[in-house]
Amino acid sequence: MSGPTYDLAGKKVYVAGHKGMVGSALVRRLAAEKCEVIVPSTRVDLREQSAVRDWINASRPDAVLVAAAKVGGILANDTYPGQFLYDNLMIEANVIESSRQVGVEKLLFLGSSCIYPKFAEQPITEGALLTGPLEPTNEWYAIAKIAGIKLCQAYRKEYGLDYISAMPTNLYGPGDNFDLTSSHVMPALIRKAHEAKRVGASSIEIWGTGSPRREFLHVDDLADACIMLLKNYSGHEHVNIGSGEDVTILELTEMVMKAIGFDGKIIKDETKPDGTPRKLMSADKLRSMGWRPSIGLFEGIQSAYDWFLENKSAMA
Repeated sequence: MSGPTYDLAGKKVYVAGHKGMVGSALVRRLAAEKCEVIVPSTRVDLREQSAVRDWINASRPDAVLVAAAKVGGILANDTYPGQFLYDNLMIEANVIESSRQVGVEKLLFLGSSCIYPKFAEQPITEGALLTGPLEPTNEWYAIAKIAGIKLCQAYRKEYGLDYISAMPTNLYGPGDNFDLTSSHVMPALIRKAHEAKRVGASSIEIWGTGSPRREFLHVDDLADACIMLLKNYSGHEHVNIGSGEDVTILELTEMVMKAIGFDGKIIKDETKPDGTPRKLMSADKLRSMGWRPSIGLFEGIQSAYDWFLENKSAMA
């Protein structure tokens, strides 16, 4: 493990995007540390430079976790490319630059596994970044996240700042987006299977062939890995955060149906895109630091569904 240990005890920690799925998980995890988590009392538009600068200058955090982002699945990325590129560029640039201006000691920027080339060798190591073309359906989001990684690296080089980046795999869990028009595959499948069970349908539909392989990590495992990195990692290269295992979309659908208790058929709409054929990130770097996930996939799906059932009235 490179670099010094960063002690969170007594520190003021700002989680940008604290109300989102990832941000909420980070706030939950930070409760176990002897630090003060600070959040704005009113909404701060992170796309607006002056608003971000004023908030960070007034709150003076010691450490910052950048979990804020405009996110969505294939459909949302493909439909709103301008918003996904612009909004994410502004969010990360404003938070990172304002942190530099006020002397934030440690910053962790969270990206996404979609930063890697569409046909990257599997499992994908950190060194695969910028070695080939991106997946066209989400390249706008990917380019913004790559820019965030490079900004942290540039600030390390130019200013000597301890700013690091981590790349999570596909995430799911409490606080996820279950809107079928903008959600990722896991919450979309949970919502579809739930609705099919509720109305007594005989089947559910999935996009594509069901053959693409995807890796999934519970958001509470991600949060645990992030705090470990914040405290113990200081390096130029970003770090993958994943489970190290993948399943096909068809296998995932079957697991979701079992967790929800829906016994129907799976209909494949092969007119819809599959996306990247396989996306499994190498977990070797993170494993070498002694970290591994604690929540199994089926157990995690069940907990995500429990959260959905408890909160679905607010999603109507």
